[in-house]
Amino acid sequence: MIPLTSRLLVPILIFMSQEQSPEPRHEDPRSPRPAWIAGGILILLGIIFIVRNVAGLSLGNWWALFILIPALGSLVTAFQMYERNGRRFTSASRGPLIGGLVLIAVSAVFLFNLDWGKVWPFFLILGGLGMLFSSFNRKP
Repeated sequence: MIPLTSRLLVPILIFMSQEQSPEPRHEDPRSPRPAWIAGGILILLGIIFIVRNVAGLSLGNWWALFILIPALGSLVTAFQMYERNGRRFTSASRGPLIGGLVLIAVSAVFLFNLDWGKVWPFFLILGGLGMLFSSFNRKP
């Protein structure tokens, strides 16, 4: 029987190693490339598997790692909007930032089997931070 981690990792590596058809790219040279994001995900997965093998850490809800993918995408979008608006937090950067933090918190609850009854105030704090950030940029 093939271990679960091998069954998940092999299709990802096969897909990433396939040659893509060369086509002209008209991208902004400052924009992050998908290879960078895929590389970061592979590094994160490798670190998780090393910690699991060495320290004996067991992730019962490993599927919650997939919640981190849109969370990271949201944080990247927030950073891009922050940079585009002259390094200022605007509504275009606040929304993805708070959304990414909420998704990371939900993922952490599932990954570490935290009790929702003890963690729910953290979500109130995130909502309050979102309101606080929005009040800073309002013009009188």
